[in-house]
Amino acid sequence: MTPSAILAVVGMQSEARLLPPGMPVVVSGGDPLRLPALLEAAPRHIRAVLSFGIAGGLDPELLCGDLVVATRVRGPGGAYAAHLGWSAALARACGARLGMVAGAPAVVGEVARKRALHAATGAMVVDLETEAAAAFAARRGLPFAALRAVADTAEEVLPGAAAVGLTSDGRPAAGRVALALLKRPRELPALLTVAKRSRMALDALGGAARRAGPGLGLAA
Repeated sequence: MTPSAILAVVGMQSEARLLPPGMPVVVSGGDPLRLPALLEAAPRHIRAVLSFGIAGGLDPELLCGDLVVATRVRGPGGAYAAHLGWSAALARACGARLGMVAGAPAVVGEVARKRALHAATGAMVVDLETEAAAAFAARRGLPFAALRAVADTAEEVLPGAAAVGLTSDGRPAAGRVALALLKRPRELPALLTVAKRSRMALDALGGAARRAGPGLGLAA
């Protein structure tokens, strides 16, 4: 399938830049509440939906940069199945693990919350876009897949400043991060670690996209 027929759903512009040229993209800006409306405005000609980006690890065995392809998605709004053939092909092409992906309405940063979510859902990773993307694909009757790279692991804490790090169009919000650090300056070392881990995850994600090819594993 050509890239122009696959709608990619991401949180950040840095993720969108890793996708094949010509692939339409919806960028949430890290705001899952506005994402359903953005998806409804997506092009009508699309034939498949892909959630693509970094994620938080829930499975304690996962390391930064590990890749996960969804078999199912569970979130507050319900549960959704990924397209088995596409997901299997994508995982083979990328060298990713197959498993459950959790959706969340906000950043899951505390270790205790990660452990609780893993216990409740069995999910390997959590992110802010996959549930909305899966729900949209189900409403349209389109095949759906999710490819996610682990940034923060299950035993790493995300600082509060990381949750305000994006503008609405998915670009770095340096001003908001600076204000958050003025209130909580002790978070600076953790935030620098987050930035490093995110770059590692993006590198892994970009490599996976190149290995999977323009159609990202989806046959015509």
